[in-house]
Amino acid sequence: MDKSRRKFLAASGVAVAGAALGGRINLAQAQTGHSGHNMGGMRGSHDGQMSGGMQQKTSRPKASPASGYAHPRGNDWYARTVDPDDTFPPGQPGKDYTPVVVPNGATLPFKIVDGVKVFHMVAEEFVHQFAPGFKAICWGYNGRFPGPVIEAVEGDVIRIYVTNKLSVPTSVHWHGLILPANMDGVANLSQPVIKPGETFRYEFKCIQHGTFMYHSHKDTMTQEGMGLVGMFIIHPRKPKRPRPDRDFVMLLHEMDIKPGTYRPDTTVAVGFNTLTMNGMVFPGIEPMVAKLNDKVRMRIGNLSAMDHHPIHLHGYAFRITETDGGEIPEAAQWPEVSVLVSVGQTRNIEFVADNPGDWAMHCHMTHHIMNQMGHGLPNMVGVDARVVNTSVGDLIPGYMTMGTKGMGEMGKHAAMMDIPENSIPMVGADGPYGYLGVGGMFTVFKVRADLESYDDPGWYNPPEGTLARTATAAELRKDGIKV
Repeated sequence: MDKSRRKFLAASGVAVAGAALGGRINLAQAQTGHSGHNMGGMRGSHDGQMSGGMQQKTSRPKASPASGYAHPRGNDWYARTVDPDDTFPPGQPGKDYTPVVVPNGATLPFKIVDGVKVFHMVAEEFVHQFAPGFKAICWGYNGRFPGPVIEAVEGDVIRIYVTNKLSVPTSVHWHGLILPANMDGVANLSQPVIKPGETFRYEFKCIQHGTFMYHSHKDTMTQEGMGLVGMFIIHPRKPKRPRPDRDFVMLLHEMDIKPGTYRPDTTVAVGFNTLTMNGMVFPGIEPMVAKLNDKVRMRIGNLSAMDHHPIHLHGYAFRITETDGGEIPEAAQWPEVSVLVSVGQTRNIEFVADNPGDWAMHCHMTHHIMNQMGHGLPNMVGVDARVVNTSVGDLIPGYMTMGTKGMGEMGKHAAMMDIPENSIPMVGADGPYGYLGVGGMFTVFKVRADLESYDDPGWYNPPEGTLARTATAAELRKDGIKV
């Protein structure tokens, strides 16, 4: 690079830095009325007038005596049921909230020390099983991918210790939480990195309620891609509505694990082949079970690398009641049968489990309900391969050209094929009426009238006359159907 170009870039850098500094000074002056005195935070109610007919809020935010931190109050949509400056005892499961249900997962245990809920998370490497016969070396928290669900109550003061047992630096971002800037967990912006072997201490008050997430914020493409993700639930201190009977939590994620390999490839940007719900692919995913007429809430988060997921529930219409930004007013809630959960978002849906049966729930991106879906294959759909099968069969007994009837046949035949170890390409599972040729982001919501527990009740036995079946010749003649 010549000297004149270096001088130009250096001058440009000074100019940009000066403009940014000037912008910060102007912003500070605007916030302080050019006098250096802060105008105070804004509350939800309006009292007092500003020029031009606008109203200003005259009350100041209260500062916590311990830290001097003023809890933010300026946005009316913060999901709150109590004053964030009030003091409350630590919320207790069963008393102050209905604990969430985490299929294939767990919640993070805590202890109470001097009125503070204390948690401990360990970032580490381990072997994770996605489904029987399919595992990989992942990163996660406390030996889990995704990490255990953190569960708290609005008004709780929580302290989270994070120990780094990885070979690389890391950090933890509390995604969606309103907290002091330097507890936010962005490596080298709001905190130093957590070096290998170090334990960091995060502490803040839960001043909102809702469905949130947590994840690494250091080399995020690699570290989130390897599994350093989890869900963070804060229950309302004084619920405005009845608590649900079943409060499910589901985190969506995607990886690319080539057949026969044991590590996710975090450089992949499209065409992920391992689509997970709570770290599992079907048929490894546990069903969600509810009793008839249970009030059900499903909290769905998405920390996939690149893909949004339209999650479709069969047999029900529901209302979308909350986003990660807060509660949706009842008048603004809308009914749906599918909910789009974009990357970095959470959505809550609620309904009454009034329709008994075994109901599919899955991503409606068709490639997202296949295990280790391959690409670049020849299009064999509709091809008459009998001549090929006969000819090749003389050399390879049992040979059969795959894909001529679509991809649904692949999983069933995979059990008889010589495939790489640690692979489940296109593999599904046996259902009550035949082979379910699905995988990935697919699960089953099971509703029963009489349950003694919420264990898997097995397959649904439909009442007489409610099972779709082969039509009889007499029925076809009676209704004038010619086939």
